[in-house]
Amino acid sequence: MFSRDESRASGTPSGIVSVVRLPQSWFILCASRELGRKPLARTLQGMPLVLFRTESGKPAALVDRCPHRNVPLSMGRVVSGQLQCAYHGWRFDAGGECRAVPGLIGEPGAKSRCTASHATREQDGFVWVYSTPGVEPTSEPYRFPLLDAHGYSTVRRTLRAKGSLHSLLENTLDVPHTAFLHGGLFRTEKKRNEIEVVVRKGADRVEAEYIGEPRPEGIAGKLLAPGGGVVQHFDRFLLPSIAQVEYRIGDDSHLLVTSAMTPVDDWDTLVFAVVTFRMPLPHWLVKPFVTPVALHIFGQDAKILARQTETIRRFGSETFASTEVDVLGPPILRLLRQAEREKTPASTEVQETRLKMQV
Repeated sequence: MFSRDESRASGTPSGIVSVVRLPQSWFILCASRELGRKPLARTLQGMPLVLFRTESGKPAALVDRCPHRNVPLSMGRVVSGQLQCAYHGWRFDAGGECRAVPGLIGEPGAKSRCTASHATREQDGFVWVYSTPGVEPTSEPYRFPLLDAHGYSTVRRTLRAKGSLHSLLENTLDVPHTAFLHGGLFRTEKKRNEIEVVVRKGADRVEAEYIGEPRPEGIAGKLLAPGGGVVQHFDRFLLPSIAQVEYRIGDDSHLLVTSAMTPVDDWDTLVFAVVTFRMPLPHWLVKPFVTPVALHIFGQDAKILARQTETIRRFGSETFASTEVDVLGPPILRLLRQAEREKTPASTEVQETRLKMQV
């Protein structure tokens, strides 16, 4: 069987179409609090990286391999803001330049002694790393909305699931599965309503607006709006890996779940979830329920995604038979593959389509 890269080079279809590796993109590798005085090993799209802090406290990211004898740099320690290899003591700065070779008389910084570095940013309590090494970023990381907004509370969680980036993005924004996989927690299989869906496709995003949806009957819906009502519901995908679910009911209830996905490798994805909400109930009363309910829902998703991934890998291929109610999965994949090829969309115009759906 061909590997994925061999398949592309030879023109032979591999049967795996949803796996992508995105260049020139920002991904979260850890929460700010996780990166202290010790190096931190992480993997991004299959590439082992090491994070550390310089003397000024700024995060840095290098390929996690010493160019001298291939020992992981994450085994070392930080000395005067530089990363020192545990094997022979070579030291590297934030740009990957070799700054010290113990025992060497002369300058240490030959090109062959340097290692690749990735641009970093620290914002909103996260450390972001640019996926293409050795270049000046052409964009800035996504900013989470409403973190400091008056009247809002925020809950953060880091989660992990066995699945491709695309499968997790689609799952997060997929309405039809919720009545079956999460029955009673969110929607129910028995009570269904016909609503209108407006899908808006742009150059770097796709959004679905669900119009005329009553408040979901499950526990999560009752927490959001104890008095019932009609929901304003939006699901959004923004390149490279942001999934956002938004609910509003009247002026008092607003829930925004923003998930920044990080592909560890082709079939392993980290989810940095930020849940920001305003509700009529006291937030101190709501918070103890939000986390366990959300974690239970994610646990159900993670289990089904793991089985989905096992099946794909067992067969060595994927099959996708979509209908019009799979409103976001296909356009998300299209955007991801365009980004992988670094293809600029022909038009920046937003395309809008409408359809009916039962939820």
